[in-house]
Amino acid sequence: MGGVEYFLTVAVTLFVIMDPPGIVPIYLALTGTMDQRQRSRAALQATCLSLGVITLFALLGQQIISYLHIDLAALQGAGGLLLLLVALQLLTGKADDPNEAATSNIALVPLGTPLLAGPGAIVAVILFVKQAESNVDYLWIALAIVVIHVSIFLVMRFSGFLVKILRRGGIEVLTRIAGVLLAAIAVQLIADAVMGYVAVFESSAGASVW
Repeated sequence: MGGVEYFLTVAVTLFVIMDPPGIVPIYLALTGTMDQRQRSRAALQATCLSLGVITLFALLGQQIISYLHIDLAALQGAGGLLLLLVALQLLTGKADDPNEAATSNIALVPLGTPLLAGPGAIVAVILFVKQAESNVDYLWIALAIVVIHVSIFLVMRFSGFLVKILRRGGIEVLTRIAGVLLAAIAVQLIADAVMGYVAVFESSAGASVW
C-alpha cells in the first residue's frame, strides 16, 4: 500500500470512528451554559486530551493492554458504562446544574475520553501500528492522527454560532436529544463488549470439544 493511500486509510478510518460532525450536538449540550471563551477552552482541552491518549496507545497500546491483562472487550464495556452515566445526567438535567458542573471537567470526561479517544479509536490505532511495515508508515499514522484532531478542534471551535441560533431553550432540547444519542452509543459499546466475550467463549468451547 502506498504512503498517501495508507495515510488516507488511517485518516478516513479515524474520521468515521471519532465522527467530528457527530460530536457537535453532544459538545453543544455539555457546554451550553458556558460562554464563548469557556467553550473554546473546552474544545482545546478535549482535543489535546484525545490526541494524548491516542498517541499514548499508538506508542504503547499493545504493551499496556498485555501488561494489565485487559481484553479489548473490557475496554469497550468500561467506556460504555462511563458514557451511560453521562447520558443519564443529560437526560435528567443534572448536567445543567452549575454545582454539578463545577465538580468535573466535561472537556476531559466525557468529551476527550471516551467520546473522542474511545475504545474504537484506540483499537484502530493499535491495529494500524501493528500493520505498519516501515518507519514511513509510522509517520503517515502520526500525520493522520494529527490531521483528524485538528479537524475535530475546528469543528467544535466554530460550532458556537449554533448556540446563538438555538438559545437557551434550544440547548435544553438538544441536551435531551444528545442524552438519548449518548445512551445509544453506550449501550452499543456494552453490547459489543458482551458479544466479544461470547465469541471468545464459543471459540474456546469449540476448541475444547475438538
